[in-house]
Amino acid sequence: MKISYYLWALLLMFLVMGCSREAAIPEKSADSLTELNSHQVENKPIKVEENSEQGLDYTESLEPDGVISIEKSDKYKSELMSMTLEQKIGQLMISGFSGTELSKEEAQLIASGRIGGVILFKQNIESKKQLLKLINDIKSYNPAEKKPLFISLDEEGGRVSRLPEGKTEFPPSLMIGKKGDAALSEEVGRVIGEEAGAFGFNVDYAPVLDIFSNPANTVIGDRAYGTTAAEVSVHGIAVMKGLQKAGMISAIKHFPGHGDTSVDSHESLPVVNKTKAQLEERELIPFRKAIEEGADMIMVAHIKYPKIDSSGKPASLSSVMVQDMLRGDLGYDGVVITDDLEMGAIEQNVGSGEAAVMALEAGVDILLFGHTPDKVLEAYEAIRNAVETGRLPETELDKHVLRVLKLKEKYIHSVEKLTEDALTKFGSDENQQVANQMKQN
Repeated sequence: MKISYYLWALLLMFLVMGCSREAAIPEKSADSLTELNSHQVENKPIKVEENSEQGLDYTESLEPDGVISIEKSDKYKSELMSMTLEQKIGQLMISGFSGTELSKEEAQLIASGRIGGVILFKQNIESKKQLLKLINDIKSYNPAEKKPLFISLDEEGGRVSRLPEGKTEFPPSLMIGKKGDAALSEEVGRVIGEEAGAFGFNVDYAPVLDIFSNPANTVIGDRAYGTTAAEVSVHGIAVMKGLQKAGMISAIKHFPGHGDTSVDSHESLPVVNKTKAQLEERELIPFRKAIEEGADMIMVAHIKYPKIDSSGKPASLSSVMVQDMLRGDLGYDGVVITDDLEMGAIEQNVGSGEAAVMALEAGVDILLFGHTPDKVLEAYEAIRNAVETGRLPETELDKHVLRVLKLKEKYIHSVEKLTEDALTKFGSDENQQVANQMKQN
């Protein structure tokens, strides 16, 4: 009987201890669970291991509520894996043409997918109606299943202008900078972007972020927004933002600075004997600020800097200037494009095919050939050979293509042909008012 009593007493004691322990652990409310989850899962990117097939880093992002969602990088990864080598190379090429309408060979080049974009110059443009038809034709030859084309031009205002008669006319950039009104400078960019976009252009190689620091420099001269880094930064970046506001990709140029040269790179290779420290104090300031303000594309100049890169390569073909300085020091991971590879600075020293491979090796994404489709084909074959022989790893090629695909998706939302109704704002009274404000004292 005594043993039975002790057993019941022990059992009762264990039950009391258990209840006390449960009472000491409060039940979690919905708010406290949310708080716990917010500590467990921080709102920041998670790096995913390098993809063994593509050699690229893809990331996952966390939404503010802590739920993991895969970024569009996964979509791009799928696109890359579905693309042939030839298609990838094509995305990195922009070609010019000879006339005001496409030849049969030029139409076939577009249809083949061997280019990812076109550039038009004055010789391609004679009137509003003709230009609209030409761009519509270019679009129609690009198959629907292929990526949209970059359709580009140099429309800076002033003496570098390609749009047809009837556009809103603006003074040279130097006069825009002297006006000293950043808000008005942004409006100039918006109007230029709007009027170019009315025809179907989606890339403008503008603004110039070079500093006019050498009076003997005729190639830049009044194309610069000023003689100081401050003037160029304020007004050049304002124009860049105006172009972006109009839905136009702005390609700032000519990195790392063409303002202190006396030789025209269209003719031969300029040499600038400045150190990296000297560029940091002046030429690089507008580019650094533009990158901080969201630059989408940067054009690299054909200029040699022997005190920075002893290899003798121009900046456009130099990993020291592109990979180390632009991408490394300035932290830029957007699209980089060469200046025209048909310029004398390149043609006289390297040649189209080798220059194309060297530019990609240096970290450039897009190769610009302003006039001759045959040179594009030469570069195309040189790149394919470089990949097939192992000189240029396809994983490196993928990095360039990935940047191009992202930029196209960001800006090119329609590939539909445009009608003359799209031209209602071209040279409109509303846009002319912006030009009139620029003329006022």
